[in-house]
Amino acid sequence: MRKLAIIGVTALVAAVALVASLPAAASGDAKVVRTGSCSGSSDWKLKLKHDNGKIETEFEVDQNVNGQDWRVVLRHDGVRFFRGIRTTHAPSGSFEVNRRSNDNTGTDRIKARAVNLQSGEVCKAAATI
Repeated sequence: MRKLAIIGVTALVAAVALVASLPAAASGDAKVVRTGSCSGSSDWKLKLKHDNGKIETEFEVDQNVNGQDWRVVLRHDGVRFFRGIRTTHAPSGSFEVNRRSNDNTGTDRIKARAVNLQSGEVCKAAATI
């Protein structure tokens, strides 16, 4: 009897936790953040967030050197939605790209790639939302 009560309480707690998490996901509060290292000494951060039928993508590279040019490409499920040059700037020697793309049905895969035009250093990032 005690075992049955424990199972019932566990199921109730799990159901309450599931229902409590639904409004946050439905309202677009879910966010994915990934970080990593580039081929040299730089680091990258990729943040994805649902936003009114779109996916907000924020890609940052921190090099700690000002004035370096980077060629940046963002892809959503293999389709390019941004390509451009970004320059690292003071005070942190970093750059950031913010773009929105359509939120496709199901799981979305965002990839970011940046190449330093002076040194050839490469940053590759990917995340799924």
